[in-house]
Amino acid sequence: MRQILYVILCTLCCVLSSCSVSPTAFVRVEGNRFVRGNANYKFVGTNFWYAPILASTGAGGNRQRLHAELDLMKETGISNVRVLVGAEGTDTLPDHIVPILQPTAGFYNDTLLVGLDYLLAELERRDMTAVLYLNNAWQWSGGLGSYLEWSGAGSVPPASDWDAYQTYHARFMLSDDAIALSDAHISKIVTRTSTVTGKPYTESPAIMAWELCNEPRPFSRQPVSKEALARWVEHQSKLIKSLDANHLVTTGSEGIYGCESDTALLRRIHAFPSIDYVCIHLWPHNWQMLGPCIGKTAEARTINGEDAPQRSLDNAKREAKDYIQRNLDAVASLGKPVLLEEFGYPRDNYALSPLSPTTARDRFYEFVLSMVYDSDDLAACNFWAWGGLAQPKHDVWQRWDDYTGDPAFEEQGLNAVFAGDTTIDILARYARRAVQNDK
Repeated sequence: MRQILYVILCTLCCVLSSCSVSPTAFVRVEGNRFVRGNANYKFVGTNFWYAPILASTGAGGNRQRLHAELDLMKETGISNVRVLVGAEGTDTLPDHIVPILQPTAGFYNDTLLVGLDYLLAELERRDMTAVLYLNNAWQWSGGLGSYLEWSGAGSVPPASDWDAYQTYHARFMLSDDAIALSDAHISKIVTRTSTVTGKPYTESPAIMAWELCNEPRPFSRQPVSKEALARWVEHQSKLIKSLDANHLVTTGSEGIYGCESDTALLRRIHAFPSIDYVCIHLWPHNWQMLGPCIGKTAEARTINGEDAPQRSLDNAKREAKDYIQRNLDAVASLGKPVLLEEFGYPRDNYALSPLSPTTARDRFYEFVLSMVYDSDDLAACNFWAWGGLAQPKHDVWQRWDDYTGDPAFEEQGLNAVFAGDTTIDILARYARRAVQNDK
């Protein structure tokens, strides 16, 4: 009899353990901070968007490098990575990353899906977490433009034609057909069961949050476009919450900059109960804090001056602080955590080589990290981007070169933090502070 009871109890325990995970295993929100287990979770994180490609066994895959990169992050104290689930659309564009997860609507590269499974398993092994973004406003991975093309909106204009690009992408939030295709993608990914662990994604403690899109914008100052963005945020965040009650959800917004300077819109899209926290981005070079030129490094050296990253550092710090504070003020009434999930800075003299110095970048990173860790206003941060052990062969990315964190359309090394950079020491120092403060 006792033997039978023992078998029943063991069976019951196995069933319970396979069906549920303790809620404390997941990152959650308490007031304006993240909590993991019973501790504050104020992390130093990075953008590692290409990780599922490295984790695959197909073209572009390199699991040996993936293991080494994650181990180096762990050693440095980086505990969170922001990751692109996968690219969409054609792979014929020169500035489009490859390989493609979803080459046409509803058809998937299973090798890359298994790569995502493998990545999450490796993060679980290292007690690390990930923010997974499900879409992209920019052409380098397909994103919104691919869903519009698939819904019959015509070809995506090149980003070089900025007015046409904005007009085209503003149509996504207004297209029921494009949104329906995106909904189907979300449902497929969020409800996936890992081929590596055998667990549903909904039970993975490696997932911190689902993110709707990288840098979604209304792409127009017209009220109809702003309203459409808000409706879309509410719709897709509710969809994710209906599929996964364990994980956080956020927007992927740049903040005020990505809301056409409309602070009310920023507050509105993060006020929905299905949005758990606010995210903002910070780009001194792209947002003309270093000079009027935001283009290629050759142009920046000519127009802004070769030493602009060093010479304009104080101005960049002033404007960065002002931008962050304006965002904090705009969303303070929400009482939600604010995550600075992207920030970057060029290398000295706009150099690209991993051997070039990063004195100005180091000082900018130190400035930003001190803002995060010397106050309770910012919950955590992710810098852009992890270059790690990459060995870029060309200044302009060519197929099957190492990914450095700089997307294919950008010069390789522009914002990447490589393993040999002195920036790593600064990150490690603040990561130690994060661990000490969490205890």
